[in-house]
Amino acid sequence: MSESVDKYADIRPYNDDEVADSVARLIADNAFVDVIAKYNLPRFLSNFPFITRPLVRSQLRKKWGNTASVEQVQHEVADYLNKLITRTTSEVTFSGIDKLDPKQAYLFISNHRDIVLDPALVNWGLFKHNMPTVRIAIGDNLLQIPYITELMRLNKSFIVKRSAKAPKEMLKALSQLSAYIYDSLSEGHSIWIAQKEGRAKDGFDQTDPALLKMLQLQGRKQKKEFAEYVRELKIVPVSISYQYEPCAIAKAKELYHKQQHGQYVKQQGEDIASIVEGFSTAKGHVHLAFGEPIESGCESPEELAKTIDQQIVDSFFLHPGNYIAGGCTQAVIDEKDAAAFNERIAKVPEELKPLVLAMYAKPFHRKAELATSESK
Repeated sequence: MSESVDKYADIRPYNDDEVADSVARLIADNAFVDVIAKYNLPRFLSNFPFITRPLVRSQLRKKWGNTASVEQVQHEVADYLNKLITRTTSEVTFSGIDKLDPKQAYLFISNHRDIVLDPALVNWGLFKHNMPTVRIAIGDNLLQIPYITELMRLNKSFIVKRSAKAPKEMLKALSQLSAYIYDSLSEGHSIWIAQKEGRAKDGFDQTDPALLKMLQLQGRKQKKEFAEYVRELKIVPVSISYQYEPCAIAKAKELYHKQQHGQYVKQQGEDIASIVEGFSTAKGHVHLAFGEPIESGCESPEELAKTIDQQIVDSFFLHPGNYIAGGCTQAVIDEKDAAAFNERIAKVPEELKPLVLAMYAKPFHRKAELATSESK
């Protein structure tokens, strides 16, 4: 990267020459080492950090001590993802990815169901198809713990400053973000960003036009028409569908709390708990549908949002649970799959059942609505 990109130093991922120092900081971080110990060593040892920390540090130095490039980090992440996919999914499938040009940088805009898994699985698909992995947009709300910041920036993540509140400060942060995305694409680096801030906790995948207005800030600076600038960005919608919705009960609890009390305030560490739950729980079959680069239907942010939504809804892969929750009796559903879904729903607390079922039903109903509107 050229020196001029130093203007992004506070938000960009680490460069190769910063990797070794970042790894050293991670190995020295007691909180990080304790988390590794918690999930990899016998439980009774967790009360004895004077035993576990030297053990974990020794293993980490052996495994990561010579890591000195972003590419090496990507291979480590790929190995971890391979194990995670084997352990927590029945299969991960892809469509549309083979139609993309490996030499072209794309702006992937996807629906958002899991904090870290969504972009990780997009990267997994690209990696498996011998395409470069993406730079990942991540909100600064997730970076309150130093080791999380290190891990994210090592893994090609750049920071979206959501905590900026004053109008001037917000505009400055959004302009920097818009310019960073444009410059990354211009230099041949693909980008992943969610279609809106936060996960779709109710199963309703919808693009926020405000996100698209942020992208246009750099286009406006270049005095380009919105549609012209959008075509230059090579926006590819991605539709991610999980057979078993990650963190479904936690999402339903948040929605239920909002219904009962009007608002929901996240507890400290809740996002980290969601990341761990998303990684560790069974997800069944996961499908990622990569759309086509958007060339039309993009005259305004609102029209572009509809075009992205149409591709995401249209290509969303419906699993047995989506059909069952949607009340579709015509679908041919394997008895085992139906039994597994019903067993899962039976374990949901009674007051949360309608919300969890609605979460699964929403994609089915939206797809049906889209098919009806297209046939008119």
